[in-house]
Amino acid sequence: MIKSELREKYKVLRRNLLDTQIEDYSLAIANQLLKLNIWDKTFYHIFLSIEKQKEINTAYILNILSGKDKNIVISKSNFKDYSMTHYLLTDNTKIKKNSYDIPEPLDGIEIKSSQLDVVFVPLLAFDNLGNRIGYGKGFYDRFLADCKPETLKIGLSLFGAELKIHDLNTTDITLNLCVTPNAIYKF
Repeated sequence: MIKSELREKYKVLRRNLLDTQIEDYSLAIANQLLKLNIWDKTFYHIFLSIEKQKEINTAYILNILSGKDKNIVISKSNFKDYSMTHYLLTDNTKIKKNSYDIPEPLDGIEIKSSQLDVVFVPLLAFDNLGNRIGYGKGFYDRFLADCKPETLKIGLSLFGAELKIHDLNTTDITLNLCVTPNAIYKF
């Protein structure tokens, strides 16, 4: 399938999920992550869930990261140039939803993309080769291109893999892993 078809398919699938299903799947994904050998790193980037889009609830993963005393990094989006600025999440970080309902830090200690060791990547769909589809603005592809080559890129998906995404761009960045409620995909 092509990206536009997959975006529509997975937006519909998400809309049909009950809130209780999203919570159950989100907890299952967090438990799957605990099976991975990724917890010896320093800087972990995570997205804050857009509830209106029925994204995975990343609060469970945030709790794991906090419990392991890791440096947690979150982003603020710039919709003029589709870039992201990254900030260390601290007890003093003030979070506010932007006009797209994305929870973001108002300010804080800036962290460069090149400092990140693990990035948990939001997505609508992914394929068996590690390609992902987001909302189509390219925020994460631009961001991931600025990360160091050894940065682990871990997709988080409520659904399993598609066979293949057919209309990839040269700027698309592939994942190293993708975690679903029922499986861990390695690419």
